[in-house]
Formats: sequence, structure tokens, C-alpha cells
Amino acid sequence: MSKSEKIVAIKGMNDILPSDAPLWELFENTVETILKSYGYQKIVTPIVEETRLFARAIGAVTDIVEKEMYSFTDSMNGDQLTLRPEGTAGAVRAVIEHNLAYDGPKRLWYKGPMFRHERPQRGRYRQFFQVGAEAVGFTGPDIDAELIMLCRRLWDDLGLENVRLELNSIGNAEERLRHRADLIAYFEAHIDQLDADAKRRLHSNPLRILDTKNPAMQELVDQAPKLLDYLEGESLAHFEGVKAILDRNAVQFTVNPRLVRGIDYYNRTVFEWVTEELGAQGTICAGGRYDPLIEMFGGKPTPAVGFAMGMERIIELMKSAGEPVQPAQCDVYLVHQGDEAQMQAFILGERLRDAGLDVVLHCATPSGAGSFKSQMKKADASGAAFAVILGEDEIKSGMAAVKSLRGEAGEQQQASVPFEGVVDYVVDQIVGDDHDHDHVHYHA
Repeated sequence: MSKSEKIVAIKGMNDILPSDAPLWELFENTVETILKSYGYQKIVTPIVEETRLFARAIGAVTDIVEKEMYSFTDSMNGDQLTLRPEGTAGAVRAVIEHNLAYDGPKRLWYKGPMFRHERPQRGRYRQFFQVGAEAVGFTGPDIDAELIMLCRRLWDDLGLENVRLELNSIGNAEERLRHRADLIAYFEAHIDQLDADAKRRLHSNPLRILDTKNPAMQELVDQAPKLLDYLEGESLAHFEGVKAILDRNAVQFTVNPRLVRGIDYYNRTVFEWVTEELGAQGTICAGGRYDPLIEMFGGKPTPAVGFAMGMERIIELMKSAGEPVQPAQCDVYLVHQGDEAQMQAFILGERLRDAGLDVVLHCATPSGAGSFKSQMKKADASGAAFAVILGEDEIKSGMAAVKSLRGEAGEQQQASVPFEGVVDYVVDQIVGDDHDHDHVHYHA
């Protein structure tokens, strides 16, 4: 490669640029606040796990395991490793390894990058970010409903309106076996109408045929046996319990009999939050109950339910819901000229930061330190509430010029403030303008 050849990011692995960072921060702060308000505790698991963890958790006969996982052999010891394609497997592995549920149920949440080698498209990337929640050790329909209501609160707080809930139950293993036998028989009777993917899955994973996006198969799938008709006893009571709680809390939903999971450890409640605004990639959050999984991983029988949401897709919805968030880069921009003024600017900058303010100090660029005029342009562009200006006159007098940058033209005020009084002056002005100012906090 020549020195002049430009290196670009790997296809499907995207940079998050400063212009988009405020929206990401708004989403992350909002979802973390809501998760904490429901009692969820954060867990952080490795990005790389043993390949067999995901083969066992996701299922060997799935597109993810067959085609999409970034797997490799560790050249140091020959271990088979994989970049995580989803978060539940790692969380469950951590619950078992560290015996987290020994003293009772746990509400856990995580966030971070996931990796799948698939064709990049809008809202679907090779490196993508998820937030997930896992409620471990709870048996009733109440926790299922709580997770769904948590999501609704998030959409409300983010101002997302065109998001709807689809709900279903896939019962227990015995009920699915009876349904599976009838489903295979039904599709075998219409084998000539199945596409290549459906034929491949017919005997290994027939439930996934119900989730086909092939328009030519929609009528066939609509007439297929419905798993809801096979539910009995406890499964039916659990599903009715979830629906009753949602109804009493005015959570609107649609029962979608075609909403399934093609992996054996999923059971009972499954749900998805979907939108029409993202084209084919309309699911922004998917969840469900997976009571058998922890025992399958070698732990004690422990019920569990959770969800995962794609951050990129939600950011897309946030962009379409309103103006992009562009908070100020800082509270104060320090403008200075001359060596002594620069030294005093450093001192004031640290004092202002000690008071909890965000401060940008003007630094030289290849074109030079910059005139007062050019520095003031940068101060205004930063979104700062105030510019603190230091030059030769200010150094001689021991008084900084503090200029308000956010008032109406003609209303912008400038005051001369002793160096030792700059922090109190700026803090008083900001608190006076906004009693709920998030940045200002005092250190003990």
C-alpha cells in the first residue's frame, strides 16, 4: 500500500462522529436512567467468548451461527473464539459462572457492540450496538409485563410515537412439539410453494418459516397451524396474565401469531416493538422468556426473560422525531492573547472545572494562536454560555472580561471581574439563568 492510499473503515462498521454523539448520549443517559428506576443493575461481559457458547445459545441451525459469526482460532493456544453476535449468552454465562442468582432473582442490563457478518443495510450493520436487559429468577407474567412497560416508558421519554407492540406466546416444549409436527405436515403438503430457505429449514427449524419475508409465501404462512391454538393450562394462564397487566396499564398491543423464536430454549412470552419508519428493518426491540437456557448452560433450573434493542435503529427514529440534539460543547470558552494571559487562562480553566463547569481553552493551530476576533468566533460556535477574555490589559488590571454569548443581539453583556471572582460570577449567572443547569455541581 502506498503512503498516499487512504485507509477507510471496514464496510458495515461505522464511526460515530461528534455531530451524532449528542443523540447517542441522550439515548444512553435516558435508557440507563429508566433501567435504574426499575431496579436493573449493570453487567459488563467480554466482547470475545468461546465459540461454543454462541453455538449452544443461538442454535447451530441458524443463520447467525451458520453464516454471520466472526469466529477465529486463537493463534496463541488454538482456542475457538467469536466476537459476540448478541448479549444474552454472555450475560447468562456470567450469571452461572459467578453464581449471581444464589441469593435471589436479579435484574441485569448491559450495553455495547455486537458483531455479525451480514450484508450492511439501513439499521443493520456488521458492528452494531445493543442495550439489553435480563431478569433472572422470576417466574410470573408480571416481570414480562414490566419489561414491556419499561420499553414503553423509554419510547415516551425519547419522544418516539410511531412504535407499536406485537405480542405472542410460544408455550412450552410439549406444546411446540405437537405444533411442530402439524406444521411440518402442513408445509410438506405444500412443498412446491416453499422457497429454498423454507425447504432447508423444514425439518430443522420449521418455526422460522413462519417469519419469512418472502411475499410469495405470505398466504401459505397465514394459513399454517397457529401455535396459540396449542397452548394449554399454565402457558395459556401466563399469556393471559401478561395481557391483563398490559391492558390495565393502557399498553396497546397486537397479538401476532406469526411472532416466533426458532430456538428451543425460548418459551411462553415473545414480543417485539416495531416501526414502519425504517423500511425492512422495522424491529427496534425484541424480547421474550427463555426459562430452559440457564439449565442448558449447566446452571440450576432458573427462569429468565429479557430483551435487546438496537441502538442505531433507535437513533434513526430519534432523528426523524425532531431536531437533532446539539447541546453546547462547553459552558465557558477561554479566549487569551499573550504568554501571561495564557498562563492565567490555564489557572482560571482549572478553577472553573473544579466548580463543575465544562471549559474549552483556546489552543494554537498550525495557522497560529489566532486573533481575538477569530477566537471569539470559535467561542460563539462552541455554544458556550460565556467567554472569559484575557489580554494584556486584563493581566495588568487583574480583571477578566466575562462576556455572555447566549443573549439576544444587543443584550449580550460584558463585565470586568477580578480573577478570584470569575468562578463565582459565572456560576451565579448560569444558575440564575437555569436553576436546573445540569453542569453546575459543587465539589466537597
